[in-house]
Amino acid sequence: MCQWKNPTSFPQRPKLIVGKTCIVTGANSGIGRSTAITLAKNDYTVFATMRSLERGEKLKGIAQELNLVIKAVELDVSNTDSVNQGINEILDQTDQIDVLINNAGVGSNAVIEDVDIESDKSVFETNFWGVVRCIQAVLPTMRQQKSGHIIQVSSIAGRVGLPAQPIYSASKWALEGLSENLAHDLSSFGVRVSIIEPGVTRTAILGKNNTVPQNDDFENIYARMLDMYMQGIEANIRPEAVSETILQCLESSSHQLRWPVAWGAETMVNARHDGSVSDEEWVEIGSLVNNREEWVRSFRQAFNL
Repeated sequence: MCQWKNPTSFPQRPKLIVGKTCIVTGANSGIGRSTAITLAKNDYTVFATMRSLERGEKLKGIAQELNLVIKAVELDVSNTDSVNQGINEILDQTDQIDVLINNAGVGSNAVIEDVDIESDKSVFETNFWGVVRCIQAVLPTMRQQKSGHIIQVSSIAGRVGLPAQPIYSASKWALEGLSENLAHDLSSFGVRVSIIEPGVTRTAILGKNNTVPQNDDFENIYARMLDMYMQGIEANIRPEAVSETILQCLESSSHQLRWPVAWGAETMVNARHDGSVSDEEWVEIGSLVNNREEWVRSFRQAFNL
């Protein structure tokens, strides 16, 4: 475990935990990093986890610049031993875990024929089973203290089957189903579950996922996926919009389960949920992928974007 702060202003290791204790997975970049900073600014005791502490240099610099205490923990959500070791390190520092934010995630761009099954198993290992591992590790503590809040960072892809992202969408749909079940099953233990559903946000994962397989038969579907993301990128929604929504969710007394945020999220989720864009209409939009102008027009019109 590593503790980041201005060493001239804080003791090397505080003896007391002040404020609510929060674990943020995948905190080295994007939404995770922004969330760790936002919560530390708001008097949460933040344990920022990442696969390797070397990945956290930017978070370290920001924490020191702002005089924020953020405790870095090495934890790989795709490895059960790593998760258990990381959570045990945290429990050596505190006897309470008030909040778990399951943010760590990876993307995947490939139509179904282009999916490398062995490679894309890692998407579920991180986006789904990684969440299960972390919840299993913290839940006994939350049940014992009869309180806790688990926040699942899902995606608009967990509610709408986005173009050329069948495996990523499936992993997030699985996360949505898991979370809805947990919200029911854990309520009697005093443990609350919330789902954050970001739309297109300018984060590192977006930059890493702008390449697609070369397949002439599906090139227009890949092009429409990139068209959709370009519209979102132009909206320039920063990860801070998501972290502020997470803070709002944490401090709300509402039992609202789903929290859509950022470009496209609320309009697309609501349209598919309330039926204003029916299954048939969504399929019809898909039939237009070979005509960029018609597809973009129909997509924007359907979701009021």
